[in-house]
Amino acid sequence: MPDRHATVGEATAEAPVVLTERLLLSALTEADAPALLAYRADPDVGRYQSWEPRTPDDARAFIARLHGVRFDTPGTWFQFGLRLRDGGALVGDLGVHVPEDEPQQAEVGITLAPAHQGSGFATEALTAMLGHLFGNAGKHRVFASVDPRNTASVALMKRVGMRQEAHLRESMYLKDEWVDDLIFATLGSEWRSR
Repeated sequence: MPDRHATVGEATAEAPVVLTERLLLSALTEADAPALLAYRADPDVGRYQSWEPRTPDDARAFIARLHGVRFDTPGTWFQFGLRLRDGGALVGDLGVHVPEDEPQQAEVGITLAPAHQGSGFATEALTAMLGHLFGNAGKHRVFASVDPRNTASVALMKRVGMRQEAHLRESMYLKDEWVDDLIFATLGSEWRSR
C-alpha cells in the first residue's frame, strides 16, 4: 500500500523529512517538549507505552537524548515528530528502531495525541514511513510490537498492510504486570507488490 502522496523533503544531518498530504514527519526539537508532555503524560495514551514523561524536564531530557542520534543507526531509536503541514502543530510521534544485529530491519511505534486520534493521521504517517523505510532506507522487513489490548493499534497495523506474525503470551513486564505482545510485520517485497 505505497503512499503516492508521501515525499521526502529536505533532510537534516540527523534525519529525513517525510511529507504527506497533511503531515510533516521530522526530528523532534526542544520546542516540542510541552506538546509531547501534554499527550504522552495522558494516562489513556501512556497505558500501552513503555515511556511516560511526568514533568517538563522529562520531556526535554527525552528530546535532548535524541540530539546527535542519526536516523537509521543500528542499535538506536529515532523519534519523528508528526506535525500538521498547516500550522506545524505537533500531533504525535513515530519511533523507528534499527536493531543492532539486524540493520536490514526496522521496528516502528506510533503515538498520537487524543485530540487528533480518529482522523487518519496515524495511518497516513505510518504508511509514509513504511514507504520511506522500504524505499530510501532499503529495509528488508519492518515490524511492530503491540499490546493486544490496544485494539486501535492492532487495527492500525492491519490497515497499513502488516500481518500478525506472533502472539507472545505474557512475554513483557510492563507497568507492574506481565502482558502479551503481538508482533506485526511486513516485508519490502510484500510492500512493493501492493
